[in-house]
Order: sequence, then C-alpha cells, then structure tokens
Amino acid sequence: MFEDLTYKLETALKKISGQGRLTENNISDSLREIRRVLLDADVNYKVAKKFIDDVTAKAIGREVLNSITPGQQITKIIYDELTALMGNSQSEIKLSGSAPSVILMVGLQGSGKTTFSAKLAKSLKSKNRKVLLVADDIYRPAAIEQLKQLGQQISVPVFSADHKDAVRIAKDAISYAKENGLDTLIIDTAGRLHVDEDMMQEVSAIKQNVNPSETLFVVDSMTGQDAVNSAKAFHDKVNFDGIVLTKLDGDTRGGCALSIRAVVDKPIKFISLGEKLDSMEPFYPERMASRILGKGDIVSLVEKAQEQFDEVEAQELEERLRENKFDFEDFLKQIKMIKKMGSLKSIIGMIPGIGSQIKNADIDDKQLLRVEAIIQSMTRQERSSPKILNGGRRKRIARGSGTSIQEVNRLIKQFQEMQRMMKMLNSSSSGGRKNPFAALKNFRIN
Repeated sequence: MFEDLTYKLETALKKISGQGRLTENNISDSLREIRRVLLDADVNYKVAKKFIDDVTAKAIGREVLNSITPGQQITKIIYDELTALMGNSQSEIKLSGSAPSVILMVGLQGSGKTTFSAKLAKSLKSKNRKVLLVADDIYRPAAIEQLKQLGQQISVPVFSADHKDAVRIAKDAISYAKENGLDTLIIDTAGRLHVDEDMMQEVSAIKQNVNPSETLFVVDSMTGQDAVNSAKAFHDKVNFDGIVLTKLDGDTRGGCALSIRAVVDKPIKFISLGEKLDSMEPFYPERMASRILGKGDIVSLVEKAQEQFDEVEAQELEERLRENKFDFEDFLKQIKMIKKMGSLKSIIGMIPGIGSQIKNADIDDKQLLRVEAIIQSMTRQERSSPKILNGGRRKRIARGSGTSIQEVNRLIKQFQEMQRMMKMLNSSSSGGRKNPFAALKNFRIN
C-alpha cells in the first residue's frame, strides 16, 4: 500500500538529516521535493500547496530537541499534518436507535460497492447485528446474482425483486426487514456516472425515501484525482456521510486517500483491500500516516493477530513449546492463522521500517499454499514425529503435494531450525502466560 509514495517521501526527508536547526534554507529543498512527490501521487494541487504551507509554518525556526535529529522532527511534523489532512481520528459508522438502520451504498461503476456491501454485512453480523443485503442495482445484469452469492457465503439474506423500480425495491426491503426482525439494511445501489443526471436523480430519490442513517460513498482509490472530482459531484447531490476507499491493495499512488477528505470535508470510514470478504478495515488517519511515512502500522497488525488469537489454543501451544513438542500439526495451525490475517505483503508492510523495502519484492502467497500442501501430505505420525521423515517418505510427500523433493527438504530443514530457536527461547524465557500481542498495543510513532 503506497510503497512508491513511501519510498519517495523517505528519500526527500533524508536531505534534511544532519542539520542542527530547522531553518527556511535547510528545509526548502526537502519540502519542494515533497510537494513534487505529492503531485506525482495525484494529490489535489490545492491540497498539496496548503499541506506544504502548513508544514513550513510549523517547521521553520523550531529548535531541534537534543534527543532527536532534524530529520526526525520534520518527519513528526509531516506525520501530524498527514494525520490532520486525513481526519485526525477514526469516524465510526452511524446506526440509528430504531430498527432497522439503513446504510445506503453509492458510487461510480466498478468501484467495488457490491463486494464491500458484503464485507460490511459480514463485519456487522459479527457484532450481532441482524443484517439484510438489498440488491438495488437494476441495471447491471449480474449484480443481483453476485450479491446473492456473496450473501450465501456469509449466511446473510438478500432481498431482491423482479421489477425495475429501484426506489420501490428499497422501500419494500425496509418493510421486509421489519416483518422479519432484521435490524440493519445495506442497500447496494447501481453504479452511476456523476455526469448522468437521471441516474443521480434516482439515487437521490432512494435516499429521500429510505432516510438512511448512513450514506457511504464507495470509491476506487486507484482512480486518483478523478475519484476526488466524482466524490464532490456525489456529495453535492446526495450529501453522503462517509467514504470507503477500495482496492488499496492495488498499485495506488495515494492521491485519493490524501485529497478526498480535504475536498469534500467528509471522513474516510473504511478501507478495503482485495476480494476476500474479511479484507476490510476501519480507517485510522494516524495509522495511515504512519504507513505512508514508512513507519509501519503495528497497532493494526496486532489487532489482526488478536482477531485470530484463541486463548485456549495459545495455552495448549505454550505447554507444547515448554515441553519441546511443537510439531508440524502446530505449524499448520499457525499458517492457517496467518492466512486469515491477509496477504503476506500487507502483513509484512505493517512492520515498521519494512514498507519501502518490499516495494518491488516478489512476495507470493502461494508459498504458504505449497507449505500447507506438503504438511497435509504427511501422515499424522509424520507430523507429530518429524524425525521419521526419511528419504522414501519425503519422496512420497513431494509426489502427494505436487512439489519437489528439494522443497520438502527445505521445509523440513527450516522447521528444524525453528524448533531449535523455540527451544532456546523457551529455556531463556520466564514469567506467566500472556497474550503475546498485548505489549505492542500502545505503540505509536515518535
């Protein structure tokens, strides 16, 4: 996410390190380069100019503290301004006090509204909301079927109708929800161009008739400045409450994320990464600023890990580690937990200092699938007693997993090294049982 922007910002900030004081002369070159970086990232030029002016006003003449360098201080100023630019704090989704709460999804064609609607439904369902998805895209032939398939995957009902009256479908869905005790509606409207007056009138009419507690504008972050222009047009017409940035796992330059809040003065509420139905996150401006500056996002990483953290399994695993009984069965469970957290590149990118280094790295999630296949091709006895894996068994495992004998040997060697490392850590560790992620929860950028 934003690897190119991160790399260029880090390069620009290096020019100011080593100075004893922040002055107009020694920061002008860096800020001029940063302004160029922001414009290259497709940030709105007015937003970029104001951002640089604000940073300059706060940086010039400021004494550098003895404990930090000028580079660190200007980074902190830029971090604060990036956070402010994107909204300062998280903005939660609003749900009405009386059922059903209606969430209206609007946006351009191809922005990812239907997939995000299902992601949001799954998230709200996990918080004990009784959700109904409403297929209100009456123009795209496959839209209704797509939503039904997504609803089936997450066990959420989908309301649809045979007629082509989008306003009536939305109103009928509310009646259906009330009759069936459902407290949350997510209405997936048709994608529309902001220059199509008839279509814009339709979405405006839907909003007037259903009175949603939340209207979310879903935007493809890869469209850059065009996304900001369409956001302004939609806001003028339907006055949405919040923004969803989709496709942030793609080759996005960052201009949309940095510009859109300043242009329409509405908070970014969610970000969406990929097609998996659990690949969405609430938007935290301070965490995104940290990622953009290459400082990682350890807090989000911790939260992702904790979502998969099972206290009972962790206690059992700890006992096995203490008794040096960690085997391939345990290893397989850990791999499955990591896969649920997201792509390897997104996970590694959250580690401080790693973001720009993996910009062009070939990190293939299929590697985990191959490891899984190798372990699953082992018998239970082989998983629990890796020492019995002789040459004949390894050849059979390679054939069964569709991999080479070299890959099997490499995995076994790496596993043995990991066992030795865990044994060393076990012998030097002390103290009671703890959640291994708890100590990182309060990490923040300096």
